[in-house]
Amino acid sequence: MLILEIRTEGDPVLRETAKPVKIIDGKMRDLARDMLETMYSAPGVGLAAPQVGIPVRLIVIDAGDGPRTLFNPEIVWRRGEAVDDEGCLSVPGMIGTVTRSAEVEVIAYDRDGKLVSVRGKGFLARILQHEIDHLDGVLYIDKAENVRPVEEECEESQCSEGD
Repeated sequence: MLILEIRTEGDPVLRETAKPVKIIDGKMRDLARDMLETMYSAPGVGLAAPQVGIPVRLIVIDAGDGPRTLFNPEIVWRRGEAVDDEGCLSVPGMIGTVTRSAEVEVIAYDRDGKLVSVRGKGFLARILQHEIDHLDGVLYIDKAENVRPVEEECEESQCSEGD
């Protein structure tokens, strides 16, 4: 397994529209495995292939219920509205307030090439939307209000490292 370099804001690959994955083969499964390893080591809860410099429609996520690999994910249903703070591995040290759908349904292909449906609300819905935005060249800061350094948030709430 490899830890891949996470591209940061300003890298042109983050603004590209990712290409569909045509064949889910060993190379694509290896990429997904390496992306999961990279995501966990960062640490993060989601990672899109453009964030590691590869403009294909692949995301990996873990909202706390185990890892998921989604090829060619597409939101087919959404409901409600939710406002919360987000950060991003490609925009280190910053957070911002983003309005997203409260619930979504995503169809995609899993590691075995099987068509799957993932329905999420709350945190899972937010992660899915955030990562799929990356596939369209959109960063959360494009939608966010009150983008600010993470340190400012900690100063206000008196948090310390590890909280």
